[in-house]
Amino acid sequence: MMDSSTRDTLTHFYRQHVETALLPFWNAALDRERGGVYTCFNNAGDTLVSTDKYTWSQGRFLWVWAKVAAMVDAGALAGDSSAYRAHLHKTVRFLEKNAFLEGGQCAFLLSETGEKKEPNPGQGYHTSAFADCFTAIGLTAYADLFGDGARLDKALALYDSLRQRIAEDQFRTDPFPVPPGYRWHAIPMIMLDVSQGLADAAVNLTHPRAGELAAHAHAYMADILDSFCQDDGRPIEFLPDDPADAKTLLHRHVNPGHAIESMWFVLRTASHARRREAVDKACQVIEQTFALGWDEEHGGLLRFVDAGSGPPEGTRTGAAYEEMIAESWDLKLWWPHAEALYATLLAHALTGRERMMELHEKLRAYTFGAFPHPDPAIGEWIQIRDRRGDPVTKVAALPVKDPYHILRSMLLAIELLRGAPA
Repeated sequence: MMDSSTRDTLTHFYRQHVETALLPFWNAALDRERGGVYTCFNNAGDTLVSTDKYTWSQGRFLWVWAKVAAMVDAGALAGDSSAYRAHLHKTVRFLEKNAFLEGGQCAFLLSETGEKKEPNPGQGYHTSAFADCFTAIGLTAYADLFGDGARLDKALALYDSLRQRIAEDQFRTDPFPVPPGYRWHAIPMIMLDVSQGLADAAVNLTHPRAGELAAHAHAYMADILDSFCQDDGRPIEFLPDDPADAKTLLHRHVNPGHAIESMWFVLRTASHARRREAVDKACQVIEQTFALGWDEEHGGLLRFVDAGSGPPEGTRTGAAYEEMIAESWDLKLWWPHAEALYATLLAHALTGRERMMELHEKLRAYTFGAFPHPDPAIGEWIQIRDRRGDPVTKVAALPVKDPYHILRSMLLAIELLRGAPA
C-alpha cells in the first residue's frame, strides 16, 4: 500500500496544481452577472473566441464548483466557500431558466444571456442527450451540497426521462449518432456515472429512491463489464449486433480515454457493492488499455488505437464517428490523461497493486511534462497536442476548453489521498 510520504507528496502536488494553475483560470472565466462559466477559449487558453454557453459544459461546471465548495469547507483546498456557493446559486438558476425545453430535455447550446440556439440549423435545440446527463450530474451535486431535495427531484426527473429515451431508442448523440446495428459503450457508461451520483446523493438526503438508484448503477456496471469488456481485458467501444461486423473500424478501434474513465466509474460502484471480482476486472481492463494505447515512441495515450495495437484498422460503415477515428487517432488529448491519473490512483487504493502505482507515476511524468500551460499567468492546460507533443489547433468534441476532466480528476485524487472513502 502507499506509504505516508508518497501520500503526502502526491496530495501536495495535486493540491498545489489545483490552487495555482487550474482554479485561478476558471475563477477568471466566470460569468459573474448571469451565472455559469465561459468555456469557448482557444487551445492556448489566451483568447475567448465566443461567449456561447454549451449546456454540456455548464452542467459539468456545476459539479466542479460544488465539489470545490465542499472541499474548501473540509479544509482540503484554500478559498472562500461563500463565493463558490454564491456562484453556484446563479449557475443553477441560469440553467433552470434557460436550458430546459417543453418536453423536459435540455437545449444543447445557449447564448451568453440564455437564448436557445440550434447547433446546426434545422436540427432543433436538443441534439444530444449527453447535455441532459451532465445537467443531471450538476443538479445532483448542487442538491447534495445544499441538501436541496427539490433540486434532487429535478435531477431525478431528467434521469427518468433519459432512461425512457434509451428504452425507446430516442437517445440522441449528435454529431455522432449510433449507427443501426450497434450499441455504444458511452451510453451505459454515462448512465452509470449519473445513477451512482444520484444514489449517493439520495442516501445523503434520505431520499426513498436511494436503493432503486443503487440497483440501477449495479446493472449499468454489469452491462459494461459483461458486454463491453472482453475476457482478456480489451475494451469494446461499439458492439455490433451481428458478429459478421466484428471486422469494422467501429468495432475494432479502442478509445483508451473512454475505457479507462469508464473503469473508474466501475471501481467506484464495485467498491460500494463490495464486488471484488468487478474491481479485479476493471483493473485488468485498465492494464490492457494502457498496453494497447500507450505511445512507446513519444509517450502518452493515443486518442484511438486498433484492438491489436497500432493505428485503427477495419472496414468502413460510413458512420461519422469513423472519420474522427481516422483523422485524429494519433492526437494526445488532455482528458484521457487526467482521467487515467485518477483511475490508476483509485485502483491502487482499492487493491494495493503496485502495477497501478507504476502506471500512475509513468502517466504523471508524461502528463505534467506535456499539458500544463508553460505561462503561469495563463494557467490551465494546453489541451490538444499532436503525437510528438506540439500544440495543435483542432476541436476534439466541442469547441471549448472544458473545466471538467482535469479538475474532477485532481479534486477526486486529493479527496482519495486525504482518506475519503473510495
